[in-house]
Amino acid sequence: MSDLIVIRQCAPTLAGLKTASLFPCPNEAGLQQDVCRWNAVLNPKGVRVTVLCRKESRALVYVYRPGRLEADMKRKEAKCLLHGCGYCGSMPCCMRRLAQKLQQNEGFPHEIGLFLGYPPSDVKGFMEQKGQNCKCSGYWKVYGDEQEAKRQFARFEKCTHVYLRLFDAGFTMEKLTVGERI
Repeated sequence: MSDLIVIRQCAPTLAGLKTASLFPCPNEAGLQQDVCRWNAVLNPKGVRVTVLCRKESRALVYVYRPGRLEADMKRKEAKCLLHGCGYCGSMPCCMRRLAQKLQQNEGFPHEIGLFLGYPPSDVKGFMEQKGQNCKCSGYWKVYGDEQEAKRQFARFEKCTHVYLRLFDAGFTMEKLTVGERI
């Protein structure tokens, strides 16, 4: 699988604007090798890649910033939502639970938005409203701060366009990935 797919799907995460990204891809024999290669390049920058779920011909690849994810999940509203969905314990335990839910065909777990850095108020609104009656939608459905979400969506779109242009100009994924701020 090409780096272009990761850049197209994950530019805001690579840029440090977003906690995580998730994308489907073919479940091919070389996928694990690609994940290892991407991790070799991205881990030193504070970004990890893992396959959350494999089903027949498809896989879900999760690209995330562990430090940022940990901070997101420590927020009171996020912890409460996760607990209500059957999650408890450490971040690795939560990730295993999410992968288990995805693999078991329980439907798409709506709390996955928390693992992608979506505002907890929007994840909660989506769950309560069953995906209906949102104020607007873009990278996610918005139930809370519409104006802030629209600003975020615009930043993400601009970032993706810039990253694709730079990649076409010869920049590598490693060069395009912003290192974790300590």
